[in-house]
Amino acid sequence: MRAFRYHRPADVAEAVAVLAAEPQAAYLGGGTNLVDLMKLGVQRPDVLVDVTRLPLDTVEELPDGGLRIGATVRNSDLAAHPVVRRDYPVLARALLAAASGQLRNMATTGGNLLQRTRCVYFQDTGKACNKREPGSGCAALHGQNRDLAVLDWSEQCVATHPSDLAVALAALDTVVEVHEPDGPRDIPIADLYRSPGTHPERETTLARGTLITAVRLPPLPAARRSTYLKVRDRASFAFAAGSVAAVLDLDGDVVRDVRLAYGAVAHRPWRAYRAEEELRGRPFSPDLAARAADAELAQARPLRHNGFKLPLTRAITVRALTELASS
Repeated sequence: MRAFRYHRPADVAEAVAVLAAEPQAAYLGGGTNLVDLMKLGVQRPDVLVDVTRLPLDTVEELPDGGLRIGATVRNSDLAAHPVVRRDYPVLARALLAAASGQLRNMATTGGNLLQRTRCVYFQDTGKACNKREPGSGCAALHGQNRDLAVLDWSEQCVATHPSDLAVALAALDTVVEVHEPDGPRDIPIADLYRSPGTHPERETTLARGTLITAVRLPPLPAARRSTYLKVRDRASFAFAAGSVAAVLDLDGDVVRDVRLAYGAVAHRPWRAYRAEEELRGRPFSPDLAARAADAELAQARPLRHNGFKLPLTRAITVRALTELASS
């Protein structure tokens, strides 16, 4: 076992200061991803900064009708929260589709957003991976890439982001509240994640030491008609082969507003803006949903083993929107 130190900060400012000063420190929340990576030798922190005792574990209804979710709220508690189930069912369904009940009891909101990829080459320290060891190459590019990206990948990295929660939050235009070494700041979730480019090891736009303290959902009445659909190799405790978070607002049969985000297709949760534009202002039909998905996926570059993700994503887009239209 590789030795490490353990630190329990008294407040958020202390947690941020400790991590900013320690190049090899890591925040410890639920530990459901970090501990696995430590066992594999992928991450080797010198210091674990335990943030689970900080006062970041509440769900608060906001005066404007939105919802503020603390970073250490457990996934199980969030999925069961009555306001989430009523006003943002896409979020509850995404959480319940993730991992197992035992893991959801441990996993936290903030930690879920910062999950590392489940690419097998990233997790195997004997294989080339630019995300784990910059400059070593990407074994997945011409290797086993069935579960990897079809959108927004680079020659340096074809990994996907594994979070279900992040896909739902992307569809909801969530704002991420963070505390940086210089103080607190709000980041739209669309600006949180980076494309892989030439530096796939830089997964987010967060500065060193930054702690996610909460996520803030806007008031969005349309989100009451929302869903999350996930396809995976087995019925539970498996990462997505493809997923979609969908919000649909109809005026009669005309699409007044729509929000779509895809999972398991890119380095980050993928907001399907092109598909949304195809749908807005038109009478809804399954054929329209299929054309919208095709417009979004026209920019895809499937790899040798994952071309199936295009018809799969198209099919789940049609199914999710059609179910919402008839609900």
